[in-house]
Amino acid sequence: MSKQLMLGNAALARGLYEAGCAVASSYPGTPSTETTEEAAKFDEIYCEWAPNEKVAMEVAFGASMGGKRSFCAMKHVGLNVAADPLFTISYTGVNAGMVICVADDAGMHSSQNEQDSRHYAIAAKVPMLEPADSAEALEFTKLAFDLSERFDTPVIVKMCTRVSHSQSVVETHERITPPARPYIKNIQKNVMMPGNAKKKHPLVEARTRALAEYAETAPLNRIEWGSRELGIITSSTSYQYVKEVFGQDASVLKLGMVYPMPDKLIREFAAGVKKLAVVEELDPIIENHCRLLGLSPAGKDILPLEDEYSQNLIAAAFGRPVPQGKKLDEPIPARPPVMCAGCPHRGIFYLLAKHKCTVFGDIGCYTLGAAAPLYAIDISTCMGGSVSGIHGFNKALGKESENRTVAVIGDSTFMHSGMTGLANIAYNQSNSTVIILDNSITGMTGHQQNPTTGFNLRGDPAGKIDLEALCRSMGFAHVRVVDPYDLAESEKALVEELAADCPSVIISRRPCALLKYVRHKPPVVVDRDKCKSCKMCMKLGCPAISMHGGKAVIDKTLCLGCGVCEQLCKFGAICEQ
Repeated sequence: MSKQLMLGNAALARGLYEAGCAVASSYPGTPSTETTEEAAKFDEIYCEWAPNEKVAMEVAFGASMGGKRSFCAMKHVGLNVAADPLFTISYTGVNAGMVICVADDAGMHSSQNEQDSRHYAIAAKVPMLEPADSAEALEFTKLAFDLSERFDTPVIVKMCTRVSHSQSVVETHERITPPARPYIKNIQKNVMMPGNAKKKHPLVEARTRALAEYAETAPLNRIEWGSRELGIITSSTSYQYVKEVFGQDASVLKLGMVYPMPDKLIREFAAGVKKLAVVEELDPIIENHCRLLGLSPAGKDILPLEDEYSQNLIAAAFGRPVPQGKKLDEPIPARPPVMCAGCPHRGIFYLLAKHKCTVFGDIGCYTLGAAAPLYAIDISTCMGGSVSGIHGFNKALGKESENRTVAVIGDSTFMHSGMTGLANIAYNQSNSTVIILDNSITGMTGHQQNPTTGFNLRGDPAGKIDLEALCRSMGFAHVRVVDPYDLAESEKALVEELAADCPSVIISRRPCALLKYVRHKPPVVVDRDKCKSCKMCMKLGCPAISMHGGKAVIDKTLCLGCGVCEQLCKFGAICEQ
């Protein structure tokens, strides 16, 4: 046993190791990504990146049925993708323990929406544990496997950005590997055709009642008595904020198991305080449950439904003193997110903006194509949404849109959920142009491999999907590959495929500029005598280019020598050193 300082995600991975987990399958998604990356450091755990979260959950379920403890991880929107198997696995139950990590992103640090995953636990009738720090992330993960096997159910461990990406002290222990559970054929239990599923639903309800009874005495849920004037029911990071604000000036019921909740314990706690309140981020899940019990806690009447909480926010809501920080004499300039210098996507978005295309965007680094000064993306919803969306758009508008509308999607996102949309275009024949932005990696979440890269999670050689062959096999006669650093080549392909009266795919292929193996050219420079201050180069939105004294300047510490700005300068002012 030893004590270490660990990120929440690393601690969860350590919990997988100590619990004897054998198989982990995930799709990267901030803030959950590191759980599987850290788990891959243990040789005893087989780890993989799956094409999407649905596949990952089904792999984990398969491993569980095979008798080995299993795991899958995803961010909150990823659970939407995996919801289909989740609801039915709740009915079948498991063989060996199966744990699902979902990481919510209150505050939308890296997400397209705020979403409270506790709704899924309630709807799928699956127990959910919610750690408040790294130590609990480790211990709750181990406990989740035990509960999974004890109650014949998958168990969700709900993380969030602040727990996932903050550090605290944990105690580590040795790995305990339980013996493999034999697979026993049982059609009534494992085949959810209507006749069998109908019989399983009452068992699920009985299991939920048994879990609720367990929750009453489980150490996951505990009362910390302080002043009886105010009692606060809370969980996750909100617990940390409450303790920092109130200390012993309030009593706290900390819920580590947020579904099902301990009704008797909640009533006992409420009876022991003069005033009751609930502090929870996002939706009033605990608060509404208290109201169903006949209680009337303060909650969302004084606290917001949106964004993440803080110590100061909670202090202000309860009329407590709010520490005042030092104010700057001048406001800090805004630093909006931009694509990196040398990003291979920049040239493509410049061309799309130049030709005033309507662009269906998708989820990835390239969503920044919507930002200033390019403003090149018009619509973006979810993973794969661009490819399906352009088909519907063009079917609705026909010739009015076909020759000026484009869908963009990254290579990893395409493998995640773009293939079915592309198949739909081929099958139902819309004159749609799809650009696959192939930067040879899953970029936005920190350079994870995917089925198009030829390497697996550990960096070993793996099966590689041939995007060109895949698109042609779907029925696309027009499939062409361009280098996005070559603006003339890329523009020619864009103009020709938009003009073509058939579905087409353009693959823009250039590795992410931040990949370690990529070798860059020397930075380009500006000849100030030739610069006419036209600011054409500024239209790219490259962070390496700025204006000083009315002339363009290129920061050699940022420039990667991609040459895109050089191609735009009509006066030859930008050149190689």
